[in-house]
This record gives sequence, structure tokens and C-alpha cells, in this order.
Amino acid sequence: MGFVNTIHTDVIVVGSGLAGLYTALQAAPHARVALLSKGTLSVSNSMWAQGGISAALAPDDSPHLHLEDTLVAGRDLCSTRAVEILVQEGPARIRHLQELGVPFDYENGELALALEGGHRRRRIVHADGVATGATVTGALSRIVRSQRTISLREQMEVIEILQSDGVCCGVLAYHPPSRAWWRFLAPATILASGGAAGLYARTTNPAVTRGDGMALAYRAGAAVADLEFVQFHPTALVSETGGGFLLSEAVRGEGAHLLNTRGERFMPRYHDLAELAPRDLVSRANFREMAETGSDHVLLDLSPLDPQIIRHHFALLYERCREYGIDLLKEPVPVAPAAHYVMGGVLTDVNGTTSLPGLFACGEVACTGVQGANRLASNSLLECLVFGRRSALAALHLAEASGNQSVGWRSSPAGPTHRATAEADGLVRERLGALLWQQVGLVRNAQGLQHCLDELDPLDQLPASASVQNSLLVARLIATAAQMREESRGGHFREDFSEEAAAWRKRLVFQQGQEPTLIDLEAHDLILSPTPLAVPA
Repeated sequence: MGFVNTIHTDVIVVGSGLAGLYTALQAAPHARVALLSKGTLSVSNSMWAQGGISAALAPDDSPHLHLEDTLVAGRDLCSTRAVEILVQEGPARIRHLQELGVPFDYENGELALALEGGHRRRRIVHADGVATGATVTGALSRIVRSQRTISLREQMEVIEILQSDGVCCGVLAYHPPSRAWWRFLAPATILASGGAAGLYARTTNPAVTRGDGMALAYRAGAAVADLEFVQFHPTALVSETGGGFLLSEAVRGEGAHLLNTRGERFMPRYHDLAELAPRDLVSRANFREMAETGSDHVLLDLSPLDPQIIRHHFALLYERCREYGIDLLKEPVPVAPAAHYVMGGVLTDVNGTTSLPGLFACGEVACTGVQGANRLASNSLLECLVFGRRSALAALHLAEASGNQSVGWRSSPAGPTHRATAEADGLVRERLGALLWQQVGLVRNAQGLQHCLDELDPLDQLPASASVQNSLLVARLIATAAQMREESRGGHFREDFSEEAAAWRKRLVFQQGQEPTLIDLEAHDLILSPTPLAVPA
């Protein structure tokens, strides 16, 4: 490794999507913050978010209604306490973004509120139409760069979490442009590094979203949970070139229909809410219609929409589709499900506290239980804000209690060590993505899941970069969790166990060196002493 540069600070934030940016800004007035970005501030999953931010802001809405919709979408696997906090604190986070100057969309002087799948009220705020993620993170990025107490380190790849006597004391990172190693030490470290849906061959996520934070935390001894629950967005473009992108749920919220390739509208046959049913149901309906018609896609028909709505509210989608030779005003769009979001992650309480002292997590990398088995549309960015703030406050409290003393450190015992060429890494990622898509995708079964685990063994033996080793580890955890959960619920569908099972209304937890465990849904405060696993009959 050679010489290692050392930085002492108060709070470390790993990740620069919405969760990382907002968390850093919450901590910055009270502490020195090191904000580490694997890429640059212009690349994150949040940047790609087309959906907006949900909050009960309308006169006919309430946090209680938002809670009910979230619990229904979550298929009885949400932590009710976490959801209560999300919906009650959500409106204040939107107001704070307004104070920070985020340019939300307005109608007649009021925030424009949209409707999306699973919501019974209009409660989705957008910024610049379906460019919400890019607009919000862009605004916060400019503020972050102006803060003297935030030390922004871009293109900084975190390799492992450092510990001293069983307590997280910072991270070890590598800076590829300078080939320099850096050790960041602090009393509090917050993971905000995003999810893992980018592991799949067909995904709506950028390449950086491959579960690095989950793998780092797991290797350091922190508990992870709910990794079997992967959300597949129903409407990602299908194109002859292989490229594709997500077509926002807001399009269906404004009245777009889903048709099979015979031209038949089918969602009313599957759910009373038709195209506005929760995502897991719409994605599986798409899958069934594709199978019945022998097609690789269904059709998203925007003809029920006023052309001015398409040009004004969905200008970005209109232009993107034109790049693929599709005119939204004249023809339907070929779409199919794609991996979009992982409901599970590093197990935390409602303050971002993990089972490893000194380590916190928020955003998609975390599992607060707020998303349950299936995330409600546009709750993800809200989660970043609400639990990012809470994680920052908890981290600040810890940093203050420590007196900001210098900390010792030791490397964790199982950090990645192999080297690999970019070409070799690319081949492993290609094989891994196809394997997950085929065997741990929208529809799963015991044979396919075992095949995936068997195929991961030889991939584990190949030389690979630290990031690829992280990907392989998270893929194994996802497949193992999916194999163990012998029921279907939300984003986890087993064709050999096609119904929900009451005995499985628990959270499946993994911790390195221990047997998998099941915990009650509200038992996040007890994650240091989970009960032994008793697999339901």
C-alpha cells in the first residue's frame, strides 16, 4: 500500500447523492465534515431520479393517509415507527429545501402536486418536471461546495471501514487519479453510498450503484437486512440498441395506459388502481403479459394525455424518446421492468445507528424498515432527507460526546486485496449482471437461486478489484436471502412459494461470522441481540 495520508475530522459522510449531500449540510454548521464521493457530485443514483418527493402537503391529505399508503405498498413488512417518522417529518424537509432555494415546480403560486402509483392523494413535488433528482442534487451540490466546514473529496473510493476495539473510527480510501491512499479518522462515520440495483444487467441505475456501502458495512461486522427485496420499475425503455431509461411513474399518474402488444389495456384486470397500483404488482403484470404475448415488452400509451402536458411536464422524456426515434405524441413506448431499488441494506434504527458503534447509515444503503417489502413511489428521496437529518444529528451527538479526540485504528481483517484489469472486471460484471437478472430477477425459484449461488463460486475465485468483490458479496447475500425466504412478498416473488406467509412477517438479518437471524419488524433497537433463526414451516 505504501504511504497513507491521514485526515482527522469530526464526521465522515460516504456518498454524494441526496442522502450524502443533505446529511453533510445538516452536520456542517456544527462540525468538520469530510464528504467522500466515489465519482463526482454530478454522478449518483439521486441524479437519475425522475420521480419526485412525496409529502402530505395538500389540504385533503395528511401524514396518516401517507402512512397508510406506505404500509399497504410495503406488504406488511414496514416498521410502523419508521414510517410514522417519515410521513410526519416529511413536510418540514420539503419546506427546508424551499428555504435552501431548490426550484420546485409551482402552479398558481402553490407547489404543484402530482399523483403516482400507490398514492391516494396528489402529494408528489417535482423540480423541473421529471428532472427532480438532477435539479435537487444540483442545488445542494452548489451549497455543499460553498461550505468551509465541508471538505469535499471526489473520486475517492472507500476500500474498508476502520475499527478500534470494535468501534468504527473512520475509513480507508483510494484516490485513483493520484494513486494515493487516504485514511480518514473521525468519531462518527455515515454511509450514504446508495443501493445495489446497478448490479443487474437491466437496470435504471447508474454504474456506481452496486452495493459498495452494504459490502463495506457487512465486512466490518454490521448487520444487513431485507436484501431479498429488490424493486423492479415497471416502465423502462426497451430499445434495439440495448440502451434504455426509466419513464417516470408520473406519466401514469397523469393518465397514461399500459397496453400489451395486442393493443389491449390490461392493468384493470390485475388491480383496482389499474396503472396506479404499487410497483411490484404492475411489474409482475407486465411480466405476465409479456409471457402471454411472447414479447420482450409492453407498451406505454400516452395518447390519453393532453399534448401540452407531455411537452411541458414531460419535456425531458419527450426529448429522450426522440433520441431513440420515438415520438410520444404519436406512438406508444416499448417498456419492460428493470431493477430499480433495493429495499434492504445496512440495518439501522430511526437515527441511522447500526450494530457497529460509530457507524451510521441513511438513504438507500440503509434498512430502517421504512420501505418494507416494496417501496411506495417517491418515498426514496424523502427517506434520504428525513433519515439523513436524523443520522447527522446522531453523529453530531456522538462526535460531541467523544470530545473530538484523536482515535486509533486498525484495519478490518477481511478487506479486498486482489487486483484486476478493467477488462477483467468488466467481464465479471457482465456475467454477474446476467446471472442476477436471469435467476434473481422479477420471478424466482429454488432451482434458479441455487444455480446463481453455484455460479458465484467460480466468479469469486477470479482476480477482481475491491469494487467488484463488493458486488459479488452483495449479489451472494441477495441470492441467499431470496433462497431462504420461502414466500412471495413485495419485491420478492417465488413462483414455487407464490403466496405471502404470515410466519415470514419478519426481517431476515445477516451478520458476518454469524448464522442468519429473523427479527420482529419493530426490533431494530435490538439488533445487537437478534433471536436465533427458526425457518417458518
